[in-house]
Amino acid sequence: MFEDLSQKLQDVFKKLKGHGKLKEGDIKAALREVRLTLLEADVHFKVVKDFIESVHSRAVGQEVMASLTPAQQVIKIVHQELASLMGDGEPKIHLSGKPPAAIMLVGLHGCGKTTTAAKLAAYFRDRQRFPYLVSADVYRPAAIQQLQLLAKEAGIEFYESSPAQSPLEICQRAGQMVMRAGCDLMLIDTAGRLHIDEPLMEELQEIKGELNPKEILLVADAMTGQDAVNIAKAFNDALDIDGVILTKMEGDARGGAALSIKGVTGKPIKFIGTGEKLDALEVFHPERMASRILGMGDILSLIEKAQATFDEQKAAELERKLKKESFGLGDFRDQIRQIKKMGSIESILNMIPGIGGLKSLKGIRFQERELVKIEAIINSMTPKERRNHAIINGSRRLRIARGSGTTVQDVNRLLKQYTQMLKVMKKLRTGGTRELYKMLRI
Repeated sequence: MFEDLSQKLQDVFKKLKGHGKLKEGDIKAALREVRLTLLEADVHFKVVKDFIESVHSRAVGQEVMASLTPAQQVIKIVHQELASLMGDGEPKIHLSGKPPAAIMLVGLHGCGKTTTAAKLAAYFRDRQRFPYLVSADVYRPAAIQQLQLLAKEAGIEFYESSPAQSPLEICQRAGQMVMRAGCDLMLIDTAGRLHIDEPLMEELQEIKGELNPKEILLVADAMTGQDAVNIAKAFNDALDIDGVILTKMEGDARGGAALSIKGVTGKPIKFIGTGEKLDALEVFHPERMASRILGMGDILSLIEKAQATFDEQKAAELERKLKKESFGLGDFRDQIRQIKKMGSIESILNMIPGIGGLKSLKGIRFQERELVKIEAIINSMTPKERRNHAIINGSRRLRIARGSGTTVQDVNRLLKQYTQMLKVMKKLRTGGTRELYKMLRI
């Protein structure tokens, strides 16, 4: 996410830091590079123009010139202006009033509306709401069945509509059924087209008039850049949308859509899709996103991910086992599973300040397959072997390798890593910091 943009901006500011005291010419030269970087990232030209003017007016004033760390002050200003560009504070979803509240998802064909509807339902379910999924897409083959399967996977109530019904009839009937199902939130997946046309907008306006939704959210593909911005403007003009959900953000190295939508439409990005799984949906925090772009990390999001993923009882049990030195390979496997729930290792590292922008990490592709391999090896062990790795001799290693579809070398490597980890844990527990440093060669 934002990889190209982030690297280029960090390179610009690295050069700026090398100047010491800054002159107005240094700031103008840096902002010219920032301008080109943003345009290359497919950010809307008007948004770029306003952004550069705003940064320049602040950066050439006393706020920077009189500072002992002028380059840091410029970076601080850019961070603030980037956050302002993408929105003001955390965007809210307004669901107050008499239930059931309705959220209407709109967008073009292929933008990920149906999957996003299921993700959004899972998001609200985890926050003590009772969502009800409705498919009003009677045109795309198997659209209704797709949402039904996703609803079943997520354990969400679903209205069984039929392609023989009109979208308006489906919404009217679903509106009557949602309360009977004991739900307080209705999420409507509407039909899309390959392009914006009058019949599509008329149909959506009819549904809006019937349901009077609390929120109309446009689902747009982040990887289309300027097209996503133009689509957002067209839907906003026709429907007065409340916000945007950008999908496929994990594959968007440029970031043009995310940086342009608020400036062009005046409507905030409320969520971003970061993968195919149902939990791959994040609330969009402009300030945190600005930090990620500038290589400052995103510790708050990392903490929230950890809190949502890790089980408190399991954490207490883990602490007890560590104290009693009974941390087995089965526990090691459980920790790997917890980490995998948080997302890819690369995405986790990018949230840590100073790590994501390290050039030594560039080109490294953390193979999630390695975690799968480790899990397979541990699964191939007997419960006794997981509890006591010391009994795993040569014949047992061969059996484990065959059972997990790996090699004896893979099994040996895992056992070596595991024993080294136990040594590190013991040093931490006993407070032997100097010995630990020697072991880690710090």
